This record gives sequence, C-alpha cells and structure tokens, in this order.
Amino acid sequence: MKTFMQLVELTAKNITEIMPWDLEEKLNSDKPPMLVDIREPYEYEAMHIKDSLMVPRGILETACEFNFEETIPMLAEARKKEIIVICRSGNRSVMAAATMQELGYSQVASLKTGLRGWNDYEQPLTNNNNQIVDIEEADSYFKNVLRPEQER
Repeated sequence: MKTFMQLVELTAKNITEIMPWDLEEKLNSDKPPMLVDIREPYEYEAMHIKDSLMVPRGILETACEFNFEETIPMLAEARKKEIIVICRSGNRSVMAAATMQELGYSQVASLKTGLRGWNDYEQPLTNNNNQIVDIEEADSYFKNVLRPEQER
C-alpha cells in the first residue's frame, strides 16, 4: 500500500513539472499555454490565475473527451497544445497531468508548488470577480488548517 504522497512522488517521475518562474515566462510569451485549474469550484472562485480554465479533478477525464455532459470542447480539442495543470500545492496536478498524458495530451505539465508557490513567487491571483487578491490574503488561504481528527 502507498500513501498519497508516495503515489504523487512515484507519478511525478513520469510527467513534466515546471516552477512558477517558468510559468511566468511562458505566460509572457507569444504563445502562452492553456492553464487548467483542477481544484474544486469553491477553491477556484476564491482565487486562481487569470484566464485559467476550471476543470475540477472529479470530472477531468470526461471534460477531456467528447460525448459527455462534462465535455469542455476547447480542452477536448487541445491534445497537441501546451497545457499546464494547476492545483493548490502541486500534488493533485501531478496526478491530473499523468491522467491527461494517458488520454493522449502530448504537451502537458504540472505546476510544481501549485498556487501556493505561485503566490510565494508574488505572482497575481484573481478572485471570481476578476479582482486581484492581496498576497497576505492568499498566504492565509493557502495555510494548512487541519482539524484534530484529520491528524495522526
């Protein structure tokens, strides 16, 4: 049996991960990548990278394929485009990038460190109203807060 983090580490060996400064450079290029934020809707609404596409991890596979209620045509047609998968800390995005590779996406990568690292690198995040989120507010949002029953 593996823990979640062991599974992430094992899976990360088979995908590409990029750092926040690499993503910044790509976003400022003539041909920026598609950003796929796989967090839950409430997380995305709180803050996200501008112009990222929200595709919750729970529907990723069907969002990537035609003929499903969850199909997102621009994503289903993007198998040859550069895609950066984003989550909170860079763990869920590793798993999602591996899944997308299995589905035939040839230029998919995961944002290592996730939005936490993006915020630590002092890059902008926007909320659901398209307003810039204050860095300190984002710091607070990204802190781990575990309830006692969640710890061992």
